[in-house]
Amino acid sequence: MTIEIKTPTFPESITDGTVAAWHKAVGEDVSRDELLVDIETDKVVLEVVAPANGVLSSILKNEGDIVESEDVLAIFSTESVADPAAPSDVRAEEAPTTEPVETLEAVSSHPAPSARKLADEQGIDIGAVVGTGRGGRVTKEDVRREIDGGLADSAAPRPVEPPIAEPAAAAPRPSAEPTGPSSLTAASTDDERVERRVPMTRLRASIARRLVEAQQTAAMLTTFNEVDMAPIMTMRRRYGEEFQARHNGTRLGFMSFFVRASVEALKRFPSVNASIDGSDVIYHGYYDIGVAVSSERGLVVPVIRDADALGLHQIEDAVAEYGEKAQTNKLAIEDMAGGTFTISNGGVFGSLMSTPILNPPQTGILGMHKIEDRAIVVDGEVVVRPMMYLALSYDHRLIDGQEAVRFLVTIKQLIEDPARILLEL
Repeated sequence: MTIEIKTPTFPESITDGTVAAWHKAVGEDVSRDELLVDIETDKVVLEVVAPANGVLSSILKNEGDIVESEDVLAIFSTESVADPAAPSDVRAEEAPTTEPVETLEAVSSHPAPSARKLADEQGIDIGAVVGTGRGGRVTKEDVRREIDGGLADSAAPRPVEPPIAEPAAAAPRPSAEPTGPSSLTAASTDDERVERRVPMTRLRASIARRLVEAQQTAAMLTTFNEVDMAPIMTMRRRYGEEFQARHNGTRLGFMSFFVRASVEALKRFPSVNASIDGSDVIYHGYYDIGVAVSSERGLVVPVIRDADALGLHQIEDAVAEYGEKAQTNKLAIEDMAGGTFTISNGGVFGSLMSTPILNPPQTGILGMHKIEDRAIVVDGEVVVRPMMYLALSYDHRLIDGQEAVRFLVTIKQLIEDPARILLEL
């Protein structure tokens, strides 16, 4: 039985996607729920898995192709792969053994889409690459070995063939014969100036587009302040182990305090929790806080829903779960939809101070930074305290300067006296 492998249904916020990578080749055995292909959208990578045990009969959408919801990506067959020895025996009775073997190699040595794409990017003649995959198929690793200098360490025999054409910017491939010092120097110098052109990922393109949009459409300003982290750090030292034991191993971090402080500040300054839609202002009666986390593909902002109703341990669990999902590309589109306010922690990368950019259509974003011991004046005396710079970027079209400053001061007061969060003071 044949089955059409289709693109997942996209939500309204996503119009199309790109075929990022095929993980299975035509004719390759596939088990149920095994990953077939990645579809990259503006927000996440969607994984399409095998519906049953079988093989890919054909691939209709290659890597790099644009696809929409419910587009047919491939044809899948649930019939098991025939034993290669059986058809060989049948053909042997009708024709010399060499003919079916050559025919089989001609089919199976068809390069994988990912291998062809890498070869095109690097200017490698895919036809000259020796395949070590199933039935002599050229894989992505074969092309990488060709780029690194051939298959000298491979057990696969390499046929005698003419030199492979290199990109114009690269030096000629050194031959097996000894070369003079001048040619080695030239090759080394040229190798240091090799350029590689690759298409921008959809996520990076989406991030770039949204950041430019934020700067072009919003009247964005940033106000700064600093906060003494000693009270929070003292609380973590005093109650950290008990908190972790009480909440099944959940560690007490800084982010939960800032999420709770932001929620309390947003309640007092509703404009910072609002968004602009054309000539209308939408005031949100809920508090969905986006927390920026890093992934291999870029910065993503999953959303903690109804953060005002969550305890510190629930917020910490949500942050940890989103961080793990981001690292393993498991974030769903629903995880990043919506959001009324965003918090970004550049301090985990060592940033001392920065200006966060708004996440449209939100009107405010809080930037946390690195904690450093600094000398400050407390009650007329110079003392050393663990200090953090805070930054609030806001849309001046909706939020006045004094309102933004007071919002940030409120967060400072709540962090420096955490009891205020519980007492809602």
